[in-house]
Amino acid sequence: MVKNTEINLSAIARDLKKAASDAVVIGVGQGADGPVLLENPLTAKSAEALADSLKVLGITGAADQAVRLPGLPETGSGVLVLAGVGKVSDGQRLSGEALRRAAGSAVRQLAGLSSVTLAFPTADVADVAAVAEGAALGAYSFTEHRSSKDGLKDPVSSVAIFTELAGDKELEPALKRASLLGRAVNATRSLVNQPPSHLYPETFADAAKELSKGLPVKVTVWDEKRLEKEGFGGIMGVGKGSARQPRLVKVEYAPAKATSKIALVGKGITFDTGGISIKPALGMGDMKSDMAGAAVVLNTVLALAGLGLPVKATAWLCIAENMPSGAASRPADVLTMFGGKTVEVLNTDAEGRLVMADGIVAASQEYPDAIIDVATLTGAQLIALGNRTAGVMGADSVTGPLKAAADRAGELIWPMPLPEELRPSLDSQVADLANIGERHGGMMTAAVFLREFVGKGKDGQPIPWAHIDIAGPSFNNGAPYGYTPKQGTGCTVRTLVAYVEDLLARA
Repeated sequence: MVKNTEINLSAIARDLKKAASDAVVIGVGQGADGPVLLENPLTAKSAEALADSLKVLGITGAADQAVRLPGLPETGSGVLVLAGVGKVSDGQRLSGEALRRAAGSAVRQLAGLSSVTLAFPTADVADVAAVAEGAALGAYSFTEHRSSKDGLKDPVSSVAIFTELAGDKELEPALKRASLLGRAVNATRSLVNQPPSHLYPETFADAAKELSKGLPVKVTVWDEKRLEKEGFGGIMGVGKGSARQPRLVKVEYAPAKATSKIALVGKGITFDTGGISIKPALGMGDMKSDMAGAAVVLNTVLALAGLGLPVKATAWLCIAENMPSGAASRPADVLTMFGGKTVEVLNTDAEGRLVMADGIVAASQEYPDAIIDVATLTGAQLIALGNRTAGVMGADSVTGPLKAAADRAGELIWPMPLPEELRPSLDSQVADLANIGERHGGMMTAAVFLREFVGKGKDGQPIPWAHIDIAGPSFNNGAPYGYTPKQGTGCTVRTLVAYVEDLLARA
């Protein structure tokens, strides 16, 4: 089902002609006095002539600008591309994210070419890795449901990074990591982009098995009979209105020398009509992306396995289709969740928290060191933080490191509080709690609901937990930018991988 796009990454340090490509890309920044040609492999004469021509050519150095010029004989390429990196200051290095976005934007806009050489300034291996990541993320397309590829361009398949660090022994693992991250993010994007006619609970479970092939992971699937028998009332309650019955998928990576143990829980609503509390028709098509959280946690665990990191990581994919029918849950129904708590369903469109609650309880029963859940949970997230910034809530011991990991990965996450006054708004007259509460601050209210299902560790204390709401940043309805395409973005995969790496480094 998932036809992934991958890229071949390499590094070169000498004569560009010996590694001829279809295009050579060099950087231009926005300086205080106009465009600035960045460090590059051109001869001094060529570089000076080019720098003097930038304003005449209309080149500003703005982020996402990519201007094609005829190639120079010294580059061995027919095309020279000037790629904007955004604002620059004298004596100040480009950030890793600026390099990542510039590389990703250039590779994205050069679709149709086979091979590209990227010659951005790289002061250390981390800079080279950022360029490689950007290239891997920019080389993406989703065309598998097109009957014809007329007018469509294949993504760049090979990128060489020009850097004096090409011989550094740390570069090979950095390029491997960039390639694996690109594969994981692009697989997440492709799952999100699948139409609901093709991706539904059963086929999502099949896709998890398919993507796991060749990796040291174990995949276990609960079908509707097992879910019913074992009491997963949240997942069954949401999914029973659809002819396509729900699934719970557990993906375990358990290396022998694991030093930490984490659980990742993902919301997998393959299509969300709102159920009986039906959504407006306008924009409902975007609800094919309501399974992004499950796609994120699946591909995060697969990336950790591919990197061979010494951590036990388990992904719980809570998958259902939320449809209105004679069998669907109704407002005022009471569900008995996995673990025994009861929930009054006041709004069937607040369904994500119901499937997630079951997954969080199941994850808690294995006593992980931390639980992180990822979900396109609330429209309130977009109101609070916009389309590109995810909200993270929970224990400081998890949210703080997640924010630091996101900063390192170049993703936007912002910590939000869990005000105690929100909890009484979830009180129910007939059950342990209701599935909706205070409307204002709804992103935080939803997180307060999920916190009710986090279990205790073997020490009797609540398991450290964090909730990431990706309702906005998981799906891009606007124009492509940087390494981010339209529709599925694959956001937070890189943050979660970085979080685990940081966790292991501290241990």
